[in-house]
Amino acid sequence: WLQWAVELQSIAQAGLFYAKDNFDIERYERIREITAEILSYKSDIPTDKIKNLFCNEVGYQTPKLDSRAAIFKEDKILLVRENNDTWSLPGGWVDVDVSVKENTIKEVKEESGLDVTADLVIAVQDREKHNLPIYAYKICKIFILCTVIGGSFEKNIET
Repeated sequence: WLQWAVELQSIAQAGLFYAKDNFDIERYERIREITAEILSYKSDIPTDKIKNLFCNEVGYQTPKLDSRAAIFKEDKILLVRENNDTWSLPGGWVDVDVSVKENTIKEVKEESGLDVTADLVIAVQDREKHNLPIYAYKICKIFILCTVIGGSFEKNIET
């Protein structure tokens, strides 16, 4: 049901972006409403909250980007402990005003205190193919091989 809702939302969003006919626009808006109702029904999240989170973008729907740094030292890889007590590679959402490279460098500094160079894209992953839970929007994770050039861990609000 989640995949159907995601697909319907994507079709509605693209339709709203490209439609010129008022009747088509009305139909795509209704598809978007039905999608929010399905998600609300299946998740017990209020429909208005679903609409605000899931049905508010315009334009052709594309995945969100997340960049992650792979930093190796000898036979070890750097992981940071998130506030929810899970471990991950340093990284996060790619901000709209920076490149994937710039974002990766920024996220490593924020989460680990290390200064790095972002050297090479080593993987691009469709998040839902490898991680749970599946989200109502698509995420592409971009993994970047990085080299430490300085810095040291500093206490922060994320890790």
